[in-house]
Amino acid sequence: MIRRNISKITQNHWHNGFLGTGHRAMAVLDGVPYKDSDPFILFMDDSLNLPGGEPVGGAHPHAGFETLSLVLEGNEKDWKTGSFELMTAGKGIIHTEEITSKQKLRMLQVWLVLPPEKRYAQPFLQRMLLEDVPKIKTDTYEIRVYSGSSNGLISPLKNHTPFTLVDFRLDNRAVVSQEIPSHYNGLVYVLKGSVKAGDKIINAGQAGWLDKATEDGDTEIQFEALENDTHFVLYAGQPHNVPVVHHGPFVADTMEDIAQMYRDFRQGKFPHLNDLPSIQKISYSSQISN
Repeated sequence: MIRRNISKITQNHWHNGFLGTGHRAMAVLDGVPYKDSDPFILFMDDSLNLPGGEPVGGAHPHAGFETLSLVLEGNEKDWKTGSFELMTAGKGIIHTEEITSKQKLRMLQVWLVLPPEKRYAQPFLQRMLLEDVPKIKTDTYEIRVYSGSSNGLISPLKNHTPFTLVDFRLDNRAVVSQEIPSHYNGLVYVLKGSVKAGDKIINAGQAGWLDKATEDGDTEIQFEALENDTHFVLYAGQPHNVPVVHHGPFVADTMEDIAQMYRDFRQGKFPHLNDLPSIQKISYSSQISN
């Protein structure tokens, strides 16, 4: 098995989020060239402690990519702790996130670029609650497999772009490993504690980037927690290796394509997420846990 290591560690800073008072955000990919993060084009760590009152957020469009929403701390109503949602925007979709009540949430929101041949796929929604996430739990660690595979577990999530998303929670000195296809790009983002990933130590608030494998096949990276209650996530995906344009809520191949997406939106061609037929929605359940 080819050993995988960390090539660099990046750290960004919290800033005020677009929802106003009580919204802190960290743009994890800031300063990282897309060729290194491909197929991930945006990665936001959103911490919300909203006071409630006047509506914040609202209806907005997306097209050309997929959104990955992992709820770290939910309100146990609309957003449940440990739940995950993959929304394929594809040819275009509108969704509404309007908040009027007091909220305390923390979410990781990632944009996953669609392959060029699937840029205009039909909109689709996949949801998974924590109890339905394939997982391994022992006395010293817990592994939750949201997409791809880990330690013999396979997520049922359907992917246009193959990617692995695994949540790790380790006690001090616990050791686990993760297999990753050699051509995948990816990062380890530490939420709490400290972990030795491959040959580097990554602390809370930092992202460690997988090095480039020079051989084909599966690779493996080893993790060792250096503190109790260490919590980190691995996002790794198959790169498309083609240039893209990112403008506002859209991702496309050219600026002409972006302009067409805006025209389609203004002409009412994007359906609302709430109006998708049941054939374009999946809620996973009854997955086996160990």
